[in-house]
Amino acid sequence: MEFNENKPIYLQIADSIMDDIASGANPEAGRLESVRDYASRIGVNANTVMRAYTWLQERELIYNKRGIGYFVAEDAGERSRQLIRQSFFDKEAPYFFRRISGFGITPEELSSIYSKFLDETK
Repeated sequence: MEFNENKPIYLQIADSIMDDIASGANPEAGRLESVRDYASRIGVNANTVMRAYTWLQERELIYNKRGIGYFVAEDAGERSRQLIRQSFFDKEAPYFFRRISGFGITPEELSSIYSKFLDETK
């Protein structure tokens, strides 16, 4: 896993797990990889993964069964999608809109380009 130096690693790990939950790669009620195994696989300290798991648990996306491990919570897929969407609108969309506004792209042009993109990705 490659990390961005502008964001804490534990949040990048949490984002990656949320993406997997939102896409169904980590299904609801499914068991997550152990903290140690996950840390070893991606090459970080186990405490960093534990911080990510704690962050996700505080948002009720995962839960811990003592002695068994961490599991994806019910409705975590939808909650993950909502958190990802809100983060996009709060952090990425303003930059995107400033850029397209600076290029003089009209709402109609953007709509047309986006519609074309959706048609091509079906």
